[in-house]
Amino acid sequence: MRKKEKNNKSTIILVTILLVIIIISGVLLVLKLNKSKDGKPVVEDGKQAEGEINQQEEIKKLQIVDVNSKSRPYAVMINNNHAAWPQCGLQDAYLVYEIIAEGGITRMMALYKDQDTAKIGSIRSARHYFIDYAQENDAIFVHWGGSPQAYSRLNSIAHLDGIALEGTVFFRDTTLKRDYEHTGFTSMENVKKYAEKQGYTRDTDVDLLLNYSVDEINMQELEGAEEATSVDIEYSYYHSTSYEYDSENKVYKRSMSDTPNVDLETGEQYTAKNIIIYKVRNYTINDGEDKGRQELENIGSGSGYLVTGGYVVPIKWEKSSHSGQTVYTYTNGEEIQVNDGNTFIQICPMNAEITIE
Repeated sequence: MRKKEKNNKSTIILVTILLVIIIISGVLLVLKLNKSKDGKPVVEDGKQAEGEINQQEEIKKLQIVDVNSKSRPYAVMINNNHAAWPQCGLQDAYLVYEIIAEGGITRMMALYKDQDTAKIGSIRSARHYFIDYAQENDAIFVHWGGSPQAYSRLNSIAHLDGIALEGTVFFRDTTLKRDYEHTGFTSMENVKKYAEKQGYTRDTDVDLLLNYSVDEINMQELEGAEEATSVDIEYSYYHSTSYEYDSENKVYKRSMSDTPNVDLETGEQYTAKNIIIYKVRNYTINDGEDKGRQELENIGSGSGYLVTGGYVVPIKWEKSSHSGQTVYTYTNGEEIQVNDGNTFIQICPMNAEITIE
């Protein structure tokens, strides 16, 4: 009888131990589930742990520029004489300005940040109003010669001139079947080495000109939004710039004077993710040289358009000084956002014909 009681006690103890083990295991399992949802670690407030947040930020970070980079951009004057086509290296520029020059020709200024583009050009001479846009981005200005009006300002900024640096920083591609004046190029490696040698400030504390959205902007929700699958800008009797929307890739294919704007090396057509368009008064300077050089009345404000994602919305622009950044806002006064990608800023004469459909 006592032996049976002893056996019963042993059984009770064993069962108790098993129950304790089960309870502890259950508690540990609950704690583990609280620390992991779908295999992702979380903290008590339900937010993902720091490591997971960093991983998601990496997935979501901008592709067009590194917002954490403090390196100064380089602003390169790009030849746009029709006899100088095609250009080279524009696909790596995060921002490009196109503005009228003498004779109805336009010039472009391409900005590069943290790029290693091997061939950029052809490079052309500076015009003074392009310096305004180099300064608003705190960019090191790269050009090959310049007008007297440009040279009067160049000594006050960091710049590289092909006239003085041909054969070192700048080079000629004489294999091209074009006039010699249209054969000048450079590379990011060359300009960076020279800028460092000159002791130009490498870093900048100036914010990026535009606000970029990591996620695709829902343009339909913006006030005044209309579909925009084609854009045509008649700068002059000599030159036009146009875009056609590629809905599959969500970019605009770029053409000039009814010719696809392709890259010299790759043969690929240039595209734009964002297009900003507005008009500014220009007139011919009476400088006694009869070169037809232009003045640009770009200090002030006005209206324009933002085209991206297959839509266009009306915007406003304001520039308070030559070196101050142009501020672009929606009609309600809020600063615009642009999609993650490159931007072409088309600054047109007042008499330019702009068609957006």
